[in-house]
This record gives sequence, C-alpha cells and structure tokens, in this order.
Amino acid sequence: MPMNIDLRRKNILDSSRKIVIKIGTRVLTAENGKLDEKRIENLVKGISLLRKNRKETVIVTSGAIGAGMGKLGILKRPKDIPQKQALAAIGQSELMHVYEKYFKEEGVNVGQMLLTQDDLIDRKRFLNASNTLNNLLNFNAVPIINENDTIAIDEIKFGDNDNLSVQVSNLVHADLLLILTSTDGLFSADPRRYERAELIPVVEKIDAVIEKIAGTNIDETSIGGMHTKIQAAKKAVKSGVGVIIANGNKRDIISRIFSYEEEGTFFLPQKNKMTCRKKWIAFSSKSKGIITVDKGAYLALMDKGKSLLPSGITKLSGKFKIGDRVIVASIDNQEFACGLVNYNYEDLEKIKGKNTDDIKNILGYKDYDEVIHRDNLVLLKDF
Repeated sequence: MPMNIDLRRKNILDSSRKIVIKIGTRVLTAENGKLDEKRIENLVKGISLLRKNRKETVIVTSGAIGAGMGKLGILKRPKDIPQKQALAAIGQSELMHVYEKYFKEEGVNVGQMLLTQDDLIDRKRFLNASNTLNNLLNFNAVPIINENDTIAIDEIKFGDNDNLSVQVSNLVHADLLLILTSTDGLFSADPRRYERAELIPVVEKIDAVIEKIAGTNIDETSIGGMHTKIQAAKKAVKSGVGVIIANGNKRDIISRIFSYEEEGTFFLPQKNKMTCRKKWIAFSSKSKGIITVDKGAYLALMDKGKSLLPSGITKLSGKFKIGDRVIVASIDNQEFACGLVNYNYEDLEKIKGKNTDDIKNILGYKDYDEVIHRDNLVLLKDF
C-alpha cells in the first residue's frame, strides 16, 4: 500500500459495496473514432476483479454515437438530432456487443438499460427503474446504462452522462461514483496551457473556488468537460456518495485505484446523507412552478425546519398538479428550496395567504394542513 494514501480515501474504497462507473466517449474510442476494444477489455477485467471482491458494479456508458460514427467512417459529429439518433441506434448495438464479448470471457452476464429524463421524473417510473437495476445486481449481472439517444430530444435529455451517472447512483444507493475520463482529474489550472498546473488529489468541499478552477479545465471537444463533472460530483457528494474523477485511458486504472494508488481526484462525501426520496426530489424531478413566500415563511423553512403552510404564500407561477415538484422563492426572488406540493395550482391560488383552519371552508375539503410537508422539501443550499 502506498505510504501517502489518504486514509479517508482508503476507508471509502474499502467500505464501498455498490459502485457506479461512468465511462466517457474518449475513453471508449480510439483516435479514429472506432471503439478501442483493448481498452474496453482492460476496463472489463478491472470491473470483474471488483466483483470478485464482492463489490457490486453498475456501468454508465457513453460512446453510442461515437461508435456509430466509427462504424460508418464519419469523422465529424453531426449537429442534426435525427442524424445523431440514427448514429446512436447503430452504435449502441455495437457498443453492447463489445461489452458483452469481454464480460462473457470473465463469466459475467450484462443487462442493458436505456433511460431518458422522463423515466426518472415520474416517481413510479423512478422506483421501477430502481427495482430493475437492483434485481439485475441480484442476478449477479452488470447493468450497463446509457441515455436513450435514439429517441431523446432536448426536453427529455439528461444533458450529459455525468449527470445521468449521479441519478443512477441515487437509483442503486451507491457508495462510490467513479468517473473515468480522458484527463487525470481536476488540476489547479488547465494542464494543457500551464506547465505548473498540479493535480488536486483530494477535494474536501466543492465550493466557488473549486467550481472556478473547473471552469478553466475545459475540453472543447467534449460534451461534458470538467465543469459538468464537478457539478455532477457536487450533487453526488451532497447525497453522501464519494466521487473519484480519473483517467480511464490509463491501463489497469480501476485496479490501481482500488490498490490505493493516488490516481485521480477524490471528492469526499458529505456525512449527512439525504433520504432516497429527497435525492429524487433534489436531482431527478423537474420543477413545474414557483411558489413565492413571505419573510416569515422563509425563516421558518430555512432556520426552523418547518413545513410550508398556505399563510406564508404570496404568489404562484406555473401550472402544477398535486405531487408535482415546485421551486420555493423568497419575496426578493431568491430560489431557496424545492418540494412536492399537496395542492394543485388552482386550489392553491384560492388558499394562498390563508390560515390552515380556513382551507376546508374555501375548498370544501382539507387533505393536508401543509402545502409542502417538511419530509417532501429540500433546501437548495443542501445540494
């Protein structure tokens, strides 16, 4: 074991039982755009070794469009959505074939899941996806997940697979997220421009300084880039998931990481984990409206751990139904919380600013005192 290993990193590597491994396009493909089978074979061997050490693994893979481009000899990534969808359809089967080929050599079954944002916005579909993933793990198979690029449009896209990998981590209650990219991790400056740039081995907290550094570590040929990886890491650590960003192009990178070699940048998880439900509210669901509250309600939610009552509501925007996610904002338009509403927009318009005792007289019914119960509310400062 290396003498300079960070014990916090070692403890998390040792204790992690469920690991999500996100593999980027530039790790999976060679310079000619075709799938790099040697590298994929090496990654599969590393993942198989983790499984032999009783660590459950889930792969979030990019590369379908790249694989399609390589198969057809297309050098420049198209901007037209139908073309990208067609390339994804061609490339996804090729990508899965290669994964299956090398996992079969290790005696491991794989299962494919293609997801869109819509699959995780709806709570029932989110739980169904979670159950499917966990049953694949129970069958001792390796789930391989990608965004369904063949049908995804801007309105239902995750944006990038870094973000998808965080949501998958929430689906399976992962302990560790390993993001394999084409760089060694987060540097103090862009290493291609500054010779003195140094790798940052450990990040205790992702603050404005770290986010600013990530903004200068830009790979213009990548969809995600370091900025999106840091934003993904920020969400993951808030959920209590440790994150390592490392260079997937290095041979035996997975084995090296789990042999405690100081590879990549390690992001410490927060100790106060969100519940699975609050993770879904925070990261998977989309907001359907905004509820503006007065100063008293703002302080009650921010400082006193209270639920949102109708008396503190001053204004509504958007059209939302019961159970939808909404943003909660202060009277100076500061968005500070999000949560699931117990009343639809039309009924809430009638009872906003009113006392809870008045709800039944106004609406003819009262299912809840709270507009948003504390159990269904997340403060934005927490993620």
